[in-house]
Amino acid sequence: MEKKTIYTWVTLLVLTVISGIISTQTSNYIPIIIILLASFKFIGVAFDFMELRKANVFWKILVLSFLTVFNTVVLIMLA
Repeated sequence: MEKKTIYTWVTLLVLTVISGIISTQTSNYIPIIIILLASFKFIGVAFDFMELRKANVFWKILVLSFLTVFNTVVLIMLA
């Protein structure tokens, strides 16, 4: 495995542990923080493991647009 892939994998593990620790807290902002952490994980998986970094600009914009719309809908539903 490449060093870049290992760094991404470790970052995904750290973000998952942070999400688990944060989920035990009680605050109104916890769901927002968890959604943001999940978005970073989504981007890491899409761009590194799915090799979206090498894809056409159309696919990059499409995936990031989907993530933006999905997060917006979920955050509106939480409000």
